[in-house]
Amino acid sequence: MYADEICRMMVWSRGTAPATHDDAEHGSDPLTREWLVTNGLGGYASGTISGAVTRRFHGLLISALPAPLGRTMMLSDLSIRVVTPDGKVYQVGGQEPWLDETSAEVIDLAEFRLEAGLPVWRYEGAGMVFERRLLLPHGQNTVHVTYTLLEGAGPVRIELQPWVNFRPHEGALDRPVAGPYALTVVEDRYELASPSDLPPLRLQVQGARAEFRIESDRLRNVRYRIEQSRGYDAVGEFYSPGRFSLELPVSGSVTLVASTEAWETINALSTEEVQRAERKRRTRLLLAAAPEVRSGPPAELIFGADQFLITPAGRVEDAARARAGGDEVRTVIAGYHWFTDWGRDTMISLEGLTLVTGRHTEAGYILRTFAHYVKHGLIPNMFPEGKNDGLYHTADATLWFFHALDRYLTYTGDRETLRFILPTLTDIVEHHTRGTRFGIGVDPKDGLVRQGEEGYQLTWMDAKVGDYVVTPRRGKAVEINALWYNALRLMERWVRESEGDAASQRHGAAADRAKASFNQRFWSEEKGYLYDLIDGEQGTDDAFRPNQIFSISLPNPVLDPARWKGIVDQVKERLWTPVGLRSLAPGHPDYKPKYFGDLRARDLAYHQGTVWGWLMGPFVDAWLKVYPADLAGARSLLAGFPPHLDEACAGSISEIFDAEPPFTPRGCVAQAWSVAEVLRAYARTARSAG
Repeated sequence: MYADEICRMMVWSRGTAPATHDDAEHGSDPLTREWLVTNGLGGYASGTISGAVTRRFHGLLISALPAPLGRTMMLSDLSIRVVTPDGKVYQVGGQEPWLDETSAEVIDLAEFRLEAGLPVWRYEGAGMVFERRLLLPHGQNTVHVTYTLLEGAGPVRIELQPWVNFRPHEGALDRPVAGPYALTVVEDRYELASPSDLPPLRLQVQGARAEFRIESDRLRNVRYRIEQSRGYDAVGEFYSPGRFSLELPVSGSVTLVASTEAWETINALSTEEVQRAERKRRTRLLLAAAPEVRSGPPAELIFGADQFLITPAGRVEDAARARAGGDEVRTVIAGYHWFTDWGRDTMISLEGLTLVTGRHTEAGYILRTFAHYVKHGLIPNMFPEGKNDGLYHTADATLWFFHALDRYLTYTGDRETLRFILPTLTDIVEHHTRGTRFGIGVDPKDGLVRQGEEGYQLTWMDAKVGDYVVTPRRGKAVEINALWYNALRLMERWVRESEGDAASQRHGAAADRAKASFNQRFWSEEKGYLYDLIDGEQGTDDAFRPNQIFSISLPNPVLDPARWKGIVDQVKERLWTPVGLRSLAPGHPDYKPKYFGDLRARDLAYHQGTVWGWLMGPFVDAWLKVYPADLAGARSLLAGFPPHLDEACAGSISEIFDAEPPFTPRGCVAQAWSVAEVLRAYARTARSAG
């Protein structure tokens, strides 16, 4: 089996209608569908299939640079013009009108495909067929963009023009391009530098002898249509130092290499060698994964999962400490384009991203990395862009840490890692029992965990508009206590293994008390489901939300089994959609059917009905606990994801979706826990229920 056998193809004809403004974020045409390639460091390349730049995050090289720089836009775009022997000028790809200053005819996009998750474009017109390929060598801030003339009457002259705007990848667009840029040329090596602390952008043409024509140019009023629809600044500038010009024969290829690495690294491998190495790497990824997911849509998600696993750039002290102990630093990018690594997302995603895919060593790296980050009994909620220190404002990420370790041990049996982390877990339980930061702690009255501090959003429902926390959930949240019970039962077992029955009894007693209180206090006999929050600022919250599903889905379910079926059936009826679960049931006064508009409008809808793809994983787990023989029914719950792989970001799964048909994808176009939990659910529904 070879990775190239996993291919997704999309065909277009000239004149494909653009999306409406209302659906500017994610439509079904090449102007709004997107692609993503990553480099294992947190850097990436991304854009629309058409070539139109519609987000501030669209570019051909976003380098992951050491703190305090963070991810940085280095190569924004690359335009290509073709000059035939009779003097006619053509533009390859026609979605960027501001690049077509010569009114050149267009060689149109005819086909886009993903080969082993890597993008390939095919352009046809004027008797010529061009192919474009793009990849980032793993572990490098380098991009290779290759053009091949597949068909034509003879050699043609092509011109490649790079466009830049050095800036933080999430930075403002409405500021003038940094400058002045300085161009340095030594033989075939070109370096473009700015007066900032950024490394230079190094450019080189491989595969053909190229001339460079210095023609300093600026493009003003570049409009980013998705940024505009989301209420952000949406007009920026590009700068170009000139054009590469070369002759390309039929069947000939030429590659523009752009990088912030040293020349020795850039030239260590040719483009052909880089391509072969990446194909081999992806084949190894495919063969390492569980057999149940090596074909069809799950196989595509193996490559999607790979995009989120990174060695974080710039955390020098962390890397030194890890290597001293024989480890490597690994973490998970929560979502592209704007998320960094988040503790909660990492722990929820760990099984799907690393264990189902056979990347057990990296799973161990991640767990041991985060064990070092624990402070005050908490793991970090997130690491801000360009920072080495994490933020700890989370009540659930630390409890998901127990779950992730349990899944890791189930797959690997690695008791050495358990022995290494167990003292940290003991410290976590003690901090929670005494009480720790942000009001997180066990209530001695009932043994349940309460949490909350003014101005902080501590659960996964974490939207905040200015100082307004949309779903504060201060009090005792249902999923926090399901996770707490699961953690106590795991600690009871792990401590028994290492220290004996007597030492484990306190964890067992705490679990028994939490379970009794949970079933007494969270269950609503009148409504037949679990309250979302008790002992809150406004008392009890009886909103019907998906958070109650964790009381069934976790390996140690806290809810009385007699109540499982009623909840699962109601969740199926009221919250389930083909692409995940609604975050709030229709009919509630706060229910929002659509996630759209400026930041305030979006955040007000974020957890008030909006569908979350990652919730499909725990729902499948709960379904199979209630209906253990219904593997076919559980698999049918995932029916919306294969067609979604053609939407938003090709080959990946979005963060969220509108709450009503057609369930338009929204938010991040590629989200770690969405990919991870759907991939895990595919594996779960392919084998006997356990």
